[in-house]
Amino acid sequence: MTQPPPRDRYAGLRADLRAASAAALLVLVAVLVGRHIQDTRRTLFVHWPPLFADWDPHLGPGTPAAVLVAVAVVAYGPAVAARLPWRGLLLAAWATALAWTWSLALVDGWQRGVAGRLTTRNEYLTVIGRFHDLPAALRDFTHHIVSGSPDPWPAHIAGHPPAATVTFVLLDRAGLRGGGWAGAWCVTVGATACVAVLVAVRALADERLARRAAPFLALAPAAVWVGASADGYFAAVAAWSVALLALAVTGRSVAWAAGSGLLYGLTCYLSYGLTLFALIGAAVLVAGRRRPRPLLIVLFLAGAAVVPTAFTLAGFDWWEGYRLLVTRYYQGVGGIRPYGYWVWANLACTVLVTGLATAAGLRRTGVSLARHRTAPRAQVRLALLVAAALPALLAADVSGMSKAETERIWLPFAMWLLPACALLPRPRGWLAAQATLALLLNHLLLTGW
Repeated sequence: MTQPPPRDRYAGLRADLRAASAAALLVLVAVLVGRHIQDTRRTLFVHWPPLFADWDPHLGPGTPAAVLVAVAVVAYGPAVAARLPWRGLLLAAWATALAWTWSLALVDGWQRGVAGRLTTRNEYLTVIGRFHDLPAALRDFTHHIVSGSPDPWPAHIAGHPPAATVTFVLLDRAGLRGGGWAGAWCVTVGATACVAVLVAVRALADERLARRAAPFLALAPAAVWVGASADGYFAAVAAWSVALLALAVTGRSVAWAAGSGLLYGLTCYLSYGLTLFALIGAAVLVAGRRRPRPLLIVLFLAGAAVVPTAFTLAGFDWWEGYRLLVTRYYQGVGGIRPYGYWVWANLACTVLVTGLATAAGLRRTGVSLARHRTAPRAQVRLALLVAAALPALLAADVSGMSKAETERIWLPFAMWLLPACALLPRPRGWLAAQATLALLLNHLLLTGW
């Protein structure tokens, strides 16, 4: 691809900086307005709006490693990503994401940053004992969602279909008991999300763009919340569903469609809101270079039916669970938190999860779509994939069922915005901005998740 004239390059850089500045301004306004609302009305139920966090400047055992990983990726990441064999790059991206996520989590120490995250009163491990008879617990699951019912579930268990809780029940039964193993599971699996996104980008766009995206995915600010929250695990399952569909659509093998469908079905039973990943799947079908074969659709639908069928036969009704969740949501702080603030402050949370580089990358994504007739085809296909995450995220936003805590809840969608950074020139500067943001967030705030 020919380089644009210097004047055009600088014009693009200035536009990128304006996009990043606008995103930073959104965060600043959300902080100031949120602080005023919380101080005067006490209706946000977060201590450091728009994030569910407390102001707590601190260092920890993970600090040196986090700084070292950040410096290494900024200095060498783009060059190494360009030279490694493809499979070596995937392994290196996963290893880097693991090191980055673990080091950030350990800034808060082992107990506060990892082992204790999933054992607090609203988290999954608090109900392991109630699943000693798993079939009976699934049959009875919806009877404990609404507040006021006998032995109501804690917030996170009530707020998700039972596959989320069953995951940690099965870990416990496999001998991997306690918050340490649960946190390690979420970090280890969650870090594979970056690999899944790279696989999808290479299949749908091209390898060059995937290589350019790799350092940004491995060094994402989102790692602050992947380590250790169950939503990091959810993000990986959803990401692999999309990646396998991309492989199927681009002709690697239609058999991947069955695996994609299986993971999509599991995704829907991990979190109600992740049904919106159907929009990203639809973009994969559009961006694929071949028309989807009927067999592909059949295999995907067959795979997608497995998990819902299993849970339905076990006695859990997804639709009834969601209906009762809406009731439970408005019984709690969800019914008090002001929609008029969170409908836009949620987007400020997304800026903090994805970083200012992603804001600049999204500007270039929009340019690629606007110039789709003349832009390189690989860039247009990448732009389609990235852009598909936006309506999914916005649908979750306007629903009113995601007021606050979206830095965690929207992790699965955020992973698909990060590849927009592949369109940015001068990657080291943008990577430095991403790393600095994550380090500041993790060292100045004590995040709730």
